Amino acid sequence: MGNFIDRLRDTINAKDSLLCVGLDVDPDRVPEPLRGRSDWVYRFNVGIIEATSDLVCAYKPNLGFYEAMGVEGMEALARSLKAMPEGVLVIGDAKRGDIGHTARAYAQGLFGYFGFDAITASPYLGRDSIEPFLAYEDRGVFLLCKTSNPGSGDLQDLVCRVPEGDLPLYQVVALRARQWNVKGNLGLVVGATYPQQLEAVRRLAPDLPMLIPGVGAQAGDLEATVRNGTDSSGSLAVVNSSRQIIQASLGADWQEAARRAAMVLRDEMNLYRQSKR
Repeated sequence: MGNFIDRLRDTINAKDSLLCVGLDVDPDRVPEPLRGRSDWVYRFNVGIIEATSDLVCAYKPNLGFYEAMGVEGMEALARSLKAMPEGVLVIGDAKRGDIGHTARAYAQGLFGYFGFDAITASPYLGRDSIEPFLAYEDRGVFLLCKTSNPGSGDLQDLVCRVPEGDLPLYQVVALRARQWNVKGNLGLVVGATYPQQLEAVRRLAPDLPMLIPGVGAQAGDLEATVRNGTDSSGSLAVVNSSRQIIQASLGADWQEAARRAAMVLRDEMNLYRQSKR
């Protein structure tokens, strides 16, 4: 098995898709046919997977939604992961970041127990806090770089004096990620809500994969996302959409509506990719 970046590129090519569906379950937004069921989380995830698995390169459960439901939520997540089909990647959106000893435990849990193909992590504690995750060469690590939320600039836009010059912190993270990517399994999280910053990060890190949240409900520009976020061949960008797809309908047609929404996004992104292919 090759390194994670090779796996990701092969998956995008095989699926002809940049689309990632965020499996962010919400007890207040349960499709009508599943209401009242004790196993609704698992049934919901499986239903979304069945409706979209031929259209996506990845799924991204955000662990916060499952942790909020306690043991039952985490058991539903573990069960959902076992239902994932071959040929798609699963990104555990955990945003972990801690000292090396604890990071090793996080890595064992996320990669060893849950079996995620990739995870998200914070770079704030430095390289040694990331190394335990990077030790899994065939698994990916997406470092928080320029996140999609409005308050991201509170810290990420602060100007730092580094050997490369005076740069905002998010650009320093991109440069350090290039240096740390010795095993071909490190990428960056950059929000679609900041297209100019996304373009700057892609320029600084032309060969790293980008996990790009913020399209759909957060109103990120899809065309700018694809043009600015993909590499020179129109690849290595994983564009996440959650609510726009999984909450496209809460009625009896919830699976069909999710499929329609996913297909529209997949096809539109492929249209924008044409100029780079």
